[in-house]
Amino acid sequence: ELAAGADIYVTLEPCCHQGRTPPCTDAIIAAGIARVFYACADPDPRCAGGGHAALEAAGVEVTGGLLAAEAARVNEAYFKHKRTGLSLVTLKLAMSLDGRIATRTGDSKWITGEASRRLVHGMRDRHDAVMVGVGTVLADDPSLTTRDVPDGRDALRIICDTNARTPTHARVVPGCVIACADNAGPARVAALTHAGAEVLALPREGDHLDLAALMSALGERGVMSVLIEGGGTLAWGALAAGVVDKVAFFYAPVIIGGSEAVPGVGGDGFERMADALRLTEMSVERIGEDALMQARVTTPHWLDEG
Repeated sequence: ELAAGADIYVTLEPCCHQGRTPPCTDAIIAAGIARVFYACADPDPRCAGGGHAALEAAGVEVTGGLLAAEAARVNEAYFKHKRTGLSLVTLKLAMSLDGRIATRTGDSKWITGEASRRLVHGMRDRHDAVMVGVGTVLADDPSLTTRDVPDGRDALRIICDTNARTPTHARVVPGCVIACADNAGPARVAALTHAGAEVLALPREGDHLDLAALMSALGERGVMSVLIEGGGTLAWGALAAGVVDKVAFFYAPVIIGGSEAVPGVGGDGFERMADALRLTEMSVERIGEDALMQARVTTPHWLDEG
């Protein structure tokens, strides 16, 4: 009742439909809010101006469009999903200064410091899904859960595993999604399913999984944001397939060296500098003793529509 007569400021037009939660407009009207200020119109076709109209019809004063460009960046995962049906994808890597994620023997713990690792758990908490390749599972046996975050949530855990090589006893298996080729060994698929994994069968793209098809499948199930955490084969595959929107590269003040050390981005690489990916909107910040470089790989056209 203290909200009666108050103003409310939100980044997104209040919704007027039943989705994951009841209509926001109903709650605002019932609370007696006098004025609503919002930044962006909701791109969801079930709303798309309907929330604004419903509030005005109930006698609420409504103003939209304030700081719309800034607010769209805050909600960019939502905007991309609603306008393209695809998830916003961020590639995160933790590397040495010379771009290695493991030594030639596969030793990788720990390259970056504790502050960076805490920040990564915060990133997991904010993403709908976290993804690694089977090579990371075989080398590190990660759980991919969210820790060191008060009331943190575990994201949907996804393993890219073309040939269903994930061990059934791997810590990540119960409750995870294993994306494999639709012609992967039936016995392996059955064993992983029995161990508690959901197996998602997708087409091959050459020797590897069709990552564009995987992203389409994730978008269809409502996954708005994906954090790819490597390793090098998946990082290159995702970049080469054009599914990565942003990168977050953590660099530690350490040099590993060696031509056989594991690179952060593997694969064949580009043949010509003219074909190399040129990133934009780069920022660098200090995280403990490490440096975090973030940049955008794709141009976010979906933010400028409508």
